[in-house]
Amino acid sequence: MPAEVEMVLRLLLAAALGAVIGFQRERAGKPAGTRTHSLISLGAALFAVVSALAFPDADPTRIAAGIVTGIGFLGAGAIIRREGGLVGGLTTATTIWAVAGIGLAAGVGMYIVAPVATAIVLVILFIPHTSE
Repeated sequence: MPAEVEMVLRLLLAAALGAVIGFQRERAGKPAGTRTHSLISLGAALFAVVSALAFPDADPTRIAAGIVTGIGFLGAGAIIRREGGLVGGLTTATTIWAVAGIGLAAGVGMYIVAPVATAIVLVILFIPHTSE
């Protein structure tokens, strides 16, 4: 299989896995849904793919570190302070962070790890909670 075809498949996998988690968040009535999670996962995978193809001799951990840092800013934007001093949006922020990791895993070709991580996230999201 040509390298670019495999890279496109990695991007599609990342977008699909992000969409699955985003769909759950959307169904739960959360502000960051299918499109947001899918785009975050796709973006992380795209950075991984581009860095591998365009800069084969570069240190791949630098891209991963940049993704982790950048996603932290997106997650921080999802956290809000509600009336009474309660903090909300923590689960949305963490799913954004997890989806970026899933996208990164798909982008580097971890075809088993990325779907398994997605399944683990979904299991966690379906665990009943008392407050958020």
